[in-house]
Amino acid sequence: MLRKFLLSIAVMVATSGFAFAQVDVNKADQAALDGVKGIGPKMSKAILDERKKGGDFKDWADLEGRVKGVGEKNAVKLSDAGLTVNGQARQKAGGDNGAKNGKPAAKEGRKDAKKDEAKK
Repeated sequence: MLRKFLLSIAVMVATSGFAFAQVDVNKADQAALDGVKGIGPKMSKAILDERKKGGDFKDWADLEGRVKGVGEKNAVKLSDAGLTVNGQARQKAGGDNGAKNGKPAAKEGRKDAKKDEAKK
């Protein structure tokens, strides 16, 4: 009885790892893509069609630019769900790129310049 219980726990632990398996967008078939949370049949077909038309995706920016519905925010969510591009996870939005308040530094600088200009 104890042996069966331990075996069932071991099976549950082993199979739970499959739920978080990494799926590479350049190697996956439609079923594997559909298994990623956030990707449905329509998006997986769009990914496969674009991959067939334009070749493998070079990086996340390439995927975001070529597949409708995969923007920066969605790409981060898909990456968190296990999707990779060439084995690489998507970096979080608003990383250490000089951003201030979640906005790119260049845009923030222009806003500050406009505020200074308005004060004069």
